[in-house]
Amino acid sequence: VQLQASGGGLVQAGGSLRLSCAVSGRTFSNIGMGWFRQAPGKEREFVARIDWSGLIASDSVKGRFTISRDDAKNMVYLQMNNLKPEDTAVYYCAPTLGTRPNVGMDDWGKGTLVTVSS
Repeated sequence: VQLQASGGGLVQAGGSLRLSCAVSGRTFSNIGMGWFRQAPGKEREFVARIDWSGLIASDSVKGRFTISRDDAKNMVYLQMNNLKPEDTAVYYCAPTLGTRPNVGMDDWGKGTLVTVSS
């Protein structure tokens, strides 16, 4: 699977960004997809997931971030509103099983950097 995340950047606290992820290399419409992030010095963590059962978001982003997908375009999106400095991280998309990533260690892609200034 190939995963290409984009849309990151520098934004002030309270601002918004929309991340996009292009997925190729596997059947898309019948798999769960999620967003994960890794802040400097921390482990990668779950952010949000979308599959046939609905949407799930971590408590830290619930009410601020919304995940969506366009199966016709093999795309996944993350709308991030009311951003906080603690949201600063490299964001990755990946296929999911529940809230866990279902991707090989070498298949994460480069991610996209989100930096939120206070």
